[in-house]
Amino acid sequence: MTGTETRTVPEQTRDDGALLEVRGLSVSYRTRTGLLEAVRDVDLDVRAGEIVALVGESGSGKSTTAHAVTRLLADNASVDAGRIVFGGRDLATLSERELRTVRGAQIGLVPQDPAVSLNPVKRVGEQVAEVLRLHGLATRRTAPPAAVELLGRAGLPDPATRARQYPHELSGGMRQRALIAIAIAAGPKLIVADEPTSALDVTVQRRILDHLQHLTGELGSAVLLVTHDLGVAADRADRVVVMSRGRVVETGPARRVLDDPRDAYTRRLLRSAPSLAAAEPRTPPAAPVPGDGAAAPLVEVEHLVKEFPLPHGSGSARTVRAVDDVDLTVHRGETLALVGESGSGKSTTARLVLRLVPPTSGRIVFDGEDVTALRGEKLRRLRRRAQLVYQNPYASLDPRFTIGEVVTEPLRAFRIGDRASRTARARELLDRVALPAATLDRRPAELSGGQRQRVAIARALALGPDLVVCDEPVSALDVSVQAQVLELLAELQAATGVAYLFISHDLAVVRRIAHRVAVMRAGRIVETGATGRIFDDPAHPYTRELLAAIPGGRVRAGGPTGSERPEERT
Repeated sequence: MTGTETRTVPEQTRDDGALLEVRGLSVSYRTRTGLLEAVRDVDLDVRAGEIVALVGESGSGKSTTAHAVTRLLADNASVDAGRIVFGGRDLATLSERELRTVRGAQIGLVPQDPAVSLNPVKRVGEQVAEVLRLHGLATRRTAPPAAVELLGRAGLPDPATRARQYPHELSGGMRQRALIAIAIAAGPKLIVADEPTSALDVTVQRRILDHLQHLTGELGSAVLLVTHDLGVAADRADRVVVMSRGRVVETGPARRVLDDPRDAYTRRLLRSAPSLAAAEPRTPPAAPVPGDGAAAPLVEVEHLVKEFPLPHGSGSARTVRAVDDVDLTVHRGETLALVGESGSGKSTTARLVLRLVPPTSGRIVFDGEDVTALRGEKLRRLRRRAQLVYQNPYASLDPRFTIGEVVTEPLRAFRIGDRASRTARARELLDRVALPAATLDRRPAELSGGQRQRVAIARALALGPDLVVCDEPVSALDVSVQAQVLELLAELQAATGVAYLFISHDLAVVRRIAHRVAVMRAGRIVETGATGRIFDDPAHPYTRELLAAIPGGRVRAGGPTGSERPEERT
């Protein structure tokens, strides 16, 4: 048999059968309260050149299924039954040594959380180059420039500079793109992408997913896409697999599942998905209107500037201006959404408003008081009135604390109430963010990503603050809980007059929650206006680009889904 004939056999096999075949998969976790069945009797196929979206709520078992495929389950997890066949081998029975020849080289993983997946003491370029060297794809001399090229392919701007930076010097979206570069480095046959774009703005999300889609056509690679965003699944997937409570409840071609869902759970997910909602935006409650100058803004920012030093050797510029002459106001009872691409300066602006980092220049006024240079007890009082919900629920919760201790920590820090009243308050807050009271005794490691973010929101609300800065507060949540949390934030605002500075890359979410929108690009605000006006009649070309990238647009417009777009994969 000739070499050419030898190569055509596996190609024909992949066309006729599945590249990945999961049958009867069951996975459980050992917890302090007993055995938890996370995945039960799951069947799943992924064919070469195909994108399969695994969707479901937080805790449905979709990430556990993906981690079982890569054999990267937690130490307290075990595969109780089933087969995971990839390339003719059952991955469930392979030794750790055998798995090392599969992971990275044949199966690439894009994990959900970049903060804990990148080595904090190694430069980003070194971490990408290390993958190339481990799999014999580059030498010590050729790996660094190859790593820079991969970072560029993954969508990182100025990849040569980013390669010399450490993970903490990059935004959350940039770190996620670095992980994508690592996953695609060896040109794997299968990419398991676990919420690969949850931390990315919509325009970069589109570019990354375009690239993953391009791989399926160019290399014959397949993608198992784990996502809570049904808009992404609608736009990208050939087939959709819906999971609930550890089981597959529906599977089929993307168009059929999204147009004619047969399971009640799938129908509920579709109703909750903001990116698949009707084109008419949900009208938020009216913001209070200042009368004749009597009602001063809660927050006023004037000519705010923040510069950061660049690493040595990055060119003539020694600093980068992350925030450049920003003016904004937030009124009591109002939600101002700050939107823009990853690295546009929106999270840095929020940290400046909260005085978590000092400004290079400019002025910050909170409730009539200049807080630009506050220190000591006055700054501590500001902390009580202005709270933050972080983007990353993995890094923001102390793993040593129980959830009850996490939620009551602000109350203890400011000596509010006694132990009984604090516990009662924690129970009330968990109920409002759709978590059972039994969660109080668990620890963050025992919760899913979405559940952890709900805990973080409960903690931020504990002190009844005047301002809550929400930094991507629902990006880690499944769509139904996302809708609950947005409704909760609106209810709290109506009842208490709390103001929100709402940072998000998801404009479909912004449309639901915001009274006004400020659009940031390269550190500057390029457009500000009422939400309806921004969405219906955007003035700036960049705003129009952001709106065009909202996922789910093809479904709203009645266009084709992933399975009907072969021309986009050439």
